Amino acid sequence: MNRQSCRPERLSGVLTATTVYLGLLSALGPLGPGDQSKTGQRASAPSALAARSISLNESGNLHLTSRHGFTLNERGPASGTIAGTIYVHLKIVSSKRVAAEVNIYPSGGSISGYGSASYRREGATGSFSGSISINRGTGSYNHARGSGLSFSGTIRRSDYAITVHVRGNVTD
Repeated sequence: MNRQSCRPERLSGVLTATTVYLGLLSALGPLGPGDQSKTGQRASAPSALAARSISLNESGNLHLTSRHGFTLNERGPASGTIAGTIYVHLKIVSSKRVAAEVNIYPSGGSISGYGSASYRREGATGSFSGSISINRGTGSYNHARGSGLSFSGTIRRSDYAITVHVRGNVTD
C-alpha cells in the first residue's frame, strides 16, 4: 500500500491502529494445562486466545509530508499506549467535515483504520472531532479491531501541521 495515498479514510485508520496496538501486546496465551489422564499424559490445552479489550489513549504531533488538493498527508511519532510511526491522510471534505485514513507502524506489524469528524475553522487553526474504526492489522496485530473510538485534533493552517488524539477500547 502506498503510504502517500490520498484516500481520506486513512487518517482514522491510523489512529485506530494505534489504539489496537496496545491490546495486541498483551494477548493471552493458551488456557490452562489441561486434564491429566490415568496414564499421566496431559490432555492438550485449548489453543484459542481469549479476546481482550484494551483502553487506548494515543496522541501524535504530525507534520505535513505532502498536500494534494484538500488532502493533507501527515507523518509523525505516536505516543501514549503504544509507540510507532503514524501516517494520516486527512481530507477536508467540506467546510464542516473531514475524513481520515490512519496507519500506524509499531514494531511487528501495522494497524489501519478510517474515520470522519466535524470540522470548524477558528482563526489560524481548524479543529475536528468525530470517531474512528480500526478495521485492519498485519503481523502481530492481525486481529486488531475497534469501532466508535474518539478521534479529535487540530490543524495549524500556516503549515498544515496537525495534532491527533484517539481514545477508546480495542479488541485483539
